Amino acid sequence: FQILSKGELQVSDKERHTQLEQMFRDIATIVADKCVNPETKRPYTVILIERAMKDIHYSVKPNKSTKQQALEVIRQLKETMQIERAHMRLRFILPAKEGKKLKEKLKPLIKVIESEDFQEELEIVCLIDPGCFREIDELIRSETKGKGSLEVLSLKDVEEGDEKLE
Repeated sequence: FQILSKGELQVSDKERHTQLEQMFRDIATIVADKCVNPETKRPYTVILIERAMKDIHYSVKPNKSTKQQALEVIRQLKETMQIERAHMRLRFILPAKEGKKLKEKLKPLIKVIESEDFQEELEIVCLIDPGCFREIDELIRSETKGKGSLEVLSLKDVEEGDEKLE
C-alpha cells in the first residue's frame, strides 16, 4: 500500500549496486563497440574499456541513458588513452548536375575518400566520423532534392585480423 500512496518503490542497496554494475558494463560494451585504437584501427576489448573507466573513476549516472554516458566516457578516455570513434563507410550517388558543387560542401565532413567514379552521376565511397552523418544526410537530401542517395556500407571501419589481447 505504501508504494501506491508515495509512488516510490524502495530499491535495496544490493539491487541498486547490481543495476549500476550492469549499466557500467553496458556503457563499456557500447564504447568498445563504437571505438578503435586510432594507430592500429583495431577495436578494444570490453574488459580493457571497463578497466580504463575504473582508472578515470567514472561513476554511472542512473538517470542518463547508457548511450549518452558512453559518448561522455569516450570524450573522457581520449585524455588518457589512444581512442576514437570508428569511422563509418558510406557510399553516396549524386546527380551529375549537383555532384561537383555538392562534393565541395561535403569535403570538410569526409575523413577519407576511398573511391570516386564520375559518369552519368558522381559516386563516392568514403569514411566519415559518425558524428557528421546527420549533417551529410541532410546536405545530400536538400541539395539534390531527394535525387541523391546515401548508403551506409559499414557502421565501423576496423582492421580485420587476429585480435590482440592486452
